[in-house]
Amino acid sequence: MKLQRFALALAGVGMVAATAASVPASAQPSPKPTWSSKAVQSNTAKAATAGTCLNSVALPSASPIVNGMDITAGNPPRAEMYDPPIDNFVATRANATWYWAANAALTQFYYYGLFLQGGNLYRHTTYVPENKPPVPTFKRIGSGWTSFKSIATSNYNLAQPRHSYLYGLNSNGSLYRYAMIGGGFKALGPLPGFRSFRAMTVISETATYDTLLMTTNTGGLYTVHIPVAAGAKPVLKLIRSTGWATYDSLAVQSCGTRGGSMIVAVDRDTKTGYQYAMSKANGTATAITAYGKIPAAFDGVDHVSMTTAYDQLVGE
Repeated sequence: MKLQRFALALAGVGMVAATAASVPASAQPSPKPTWSSKAVQSNTAKAATAGTCLNSVALPSASPIVNGMDITAGNPPRAEMYDPPIDNFVATRANATWYWAANAALTQFYYYGLFLQGGNLYRHTTYVPENKPPVPTFKRIGSGWTSFKSIATSNYNLAQPRHSYLYGLNSNGSLYRYAMIGGGFKALGPLPGFRSFRAMTVISETATYDTLLMTTNTGGLYTVHIPVAAGAKPVLKLIRSTGWATYDSLAVQSCGTRGGSMIVAVDRDTKTGYQYAMSKANGTATAITAYGKIPAAFDGVDHVSMTTAYDQLVGE
């Protein structure tokens, strides 16, 4: 059997329906989360029973430390730091989603993902043995990434044709897409028109398209629908015209059975994060509920979702 799904805002256990729903204040506290596979599976069962929406967020930093945090939806949200942090990572400046996976025999459990260090792109594989600290390993993939200010990844694997893309937001105003094939990358060319955009993450991944959620320097919040077909043009839809200017990073996970999403938006300057519930994206008709400030310090240079290799985002 496959690894049980991580307790991260699972598609079938949430509370966001066609409109963003309220989360009951009676949610029960859970034990302090850890990186272990047993904790992952235990939290999954608890989330399914309680019907609670969660964001699980990694906080990579400019030092070799990575913190983790589970954020339970509520008024206000509840934050629980992972114990202990990963203290043998490397300094990073931009990061993409951390995916939880296991080998075929279910004897090794690990996270993997991409990050930027200076002008170089790396992949990390962070093994999580039981009752021992996580063991990160690193592989340099390539150089030439100095001008990229944000990266994000998609991971569609439910059916054929499967795809995995790396998106890079460049300071030259273009969004670049790369197909991840085996251990390599194939450049699919730049998409111009993104000079005013600031933070981004993937909100949907399907067989025919990916959708990014992006903010602008002036506070706009947009979806960017990008067809998989070669040469197809992205479709931008405004969700909100103001209110999102201070956020440097976004972390999104699914919640509910109708495409709802939980968003953690972080202001790096003040080290503060805010949680939102969002209905299935539909331009300015999208419903958003603000749950407020998350009671935890968001140290780090970046903030990204921790999900699994087996779950798909369906936010648009």
